[in-house]
Amino acid sequence: MAPPRTYRAEALTLKTAPFGEADLLVTLFAREEGKLRAVAKGARRPTGKLVGHLEPLTFTRLSLNRGRNLDVVSQAQTLDNFTPLKSNLTALSKGLYVAELVDGFGSEASPNEPLLRLALDTLAALGRAPEDDLPLLYFQLHLLAVSGLLPELHCCVECRRPLEPGRHRYSAAGGGVFCPDCAAAPAVNGAPDGAGYSSGYGTGTGIGTRPLSLRALKVLRLLASRRRPADLPDLTLDEPLALELKAILTATVQYWLDREIRSNAFLNHLSRTGGGGAVSRSE
Repeated sequence: MAPPRTYRAEALTLKTAPFGEADLLVTLFAREEGKLRAVAKGARRPTGKLVGHLEPLTFTRLSLNRGRNLDVVSQAQTLDNFTPLKSNLTALSKGLYVAELVDGFGSEASPNEPLLRLALDTLAALGRAPEDDLPLLYFQLHLLAVSGLLPELHCCVECRRPLEPGRHRYSAAGGGVFCPDCAAAPAVNGAPDGAGYSSGYGTGTGIGTRPLSLRALKVLRLLASRRRPADLPDLTLDEPLALELKAILTATVQYWLDREIRSNAFLNHLSRTGGGGAVSRSE
């Protein structure tokens, strides 16, 4: 039986691009459909009925018509515009990072309700606390979890013994944490020890191992134990710990994504310059 020509969906807009003279090509992550691309006709006209409903980082209830190549958005109702997030440059930049990773890890025609809920909860948390490091770290770790790629944080990935305080090492390629005894063995996959990592929102590939401090391991376990970003404690990370966690999680996400994360560059720039703040919108 053929699917109905018209269907409804609740979706987060991940990105848009001009299409034709007045239309938009939108990439959506929908509760019911997974990732999909659709055309929003007339959405670039100032008087178009879809204007404002399909900008990136907007959660919308949609009616769509199935097309031969691309579906067509016929109606849209905004459910959450994430206004606090879009009013702050740091939060907005982190939100676009979230959207890029949902786009990268989401699959077409494959619904993933936990991934959508994770993205929505993270965007709300970023709007509440733009400068807080924890929500984005939480997102990165739980993105791996809902994708079936959560690194092992409680047992050594080599010998499977419970981890005790010590000089542990971490490997994205190896799947998590190595105890001191196993970490002393030859590097994972023959890579040079410590290869592929850098500080901040790094650009490493995750090949090889790197030192993992006990403090970082405890924070990773804390993040993994929370069900939603709203459940995170009021915890301030000092700069060395924040940089270590960002390097570990960003390298791990990028290892599984298998390509550069474009929004990293601007996040790094904001981190170095402290250039976040209110976003001015000209009407």
